Amino acid sequence: MTASNRTGLAPYLQAAPLALVFLVFLVVPLVFIVMVSFWTYDNYQIQPDFTAQNYLDVFDRCIARLPTLCTTFRTYVSTLSFAATVWAITLGLGFAIAYFLAFEVRSKTVQSVLFLVCTIPFWTSNVIRMISWIPLLGREGLVNRTLLGIGVIDRPLDWLLYSSFSVTLTFVHLFTFFMVVPIYNSMLRIDRRLIEAARDAGAGGWQILWNVVVPLSKTGIAIGSIFVLTIVMGDFITVGLMGGQQIASVGKTIQTEISYLQFPIAAANAVVLLGTVLLIVFALLRVVDIRKEL
Repeated sequence: MTASNRTGLAPYLQAAPLALVFLVFLVVPLVFIVMVSFWTYDNYQIQPDFTAQNYLDVFDRCIARLPTLCTTFRTYVSTLSFAATVWAITLGLGFAIAYFLAFEVRSKTVQSVLFLVCTIPFWTSNVIRMISWIPLLGREGLVNRTLLGIGVIDRPLDWLLYSSFSVTLTFVHLFTFFMVVPIYNSMLRIDRRLIEAARDAGAGGWQILWNVVVPLSKTGIAIGSIFVLTIVMGDFITVGLMGGQQIASVGKTIQTEISYLQFPIAAANAVVLLGTVLLIVFALLRVVDIRKEL
């Protein structure tokens, strides 16, 4: 009986430290954010209260203006469009890179070396990697100078920098690796005998890719998608820096409200953003049950 009790209690004791960290650094801050979102503020003073006015301010007259989008809806549409575009591009790049590493590179040593090469950009700060695009994409940057020099254009392209293009490009640069890692890990676990069996059965390359590799990689695709979508949805530094402070996003809105010490409405915006992200994650988990696939 005693041994049975110890066996039953042991897993909980092992999980307790991580559960405590999870509670202190995630659950408790979220509880405080939700609590502050119902407080009131006057100029620069925050007053404990219980009011839904902050949420009403977030969606001020949004329903009444339909079909015209209010500022909040336009901001969410802009943020979701960035997230969808970056997700599609990083998925394509991440899948191709992971496939090459997992199936085209035969040597385990070379696989490891190439995988480490993919991590080199993470040895520097995200901000430094963002700033590195400015000398390339500016009006007097390398790209414009090269295109002018070979006669492709007759004037500098203004849309290369401080635009939706530069924001999307930087997102892809920063977050493609978050898609590569889980997909690569899933592909390494694919039994190569399944591919050989499909090839022996007469399946072509694209058939093997679509009917064998993609279904067996869906766990990595789902995990990578969650990483990319959640990061892009909450980002404000990339949008502010590479968008020239001219492009709206939900994260940028929250950052601006915090800078003006409007913490209650910033908390309300954060709760709405969290709810939106959770809906996206829930939709992904309905497509792929990660717990069963791992």
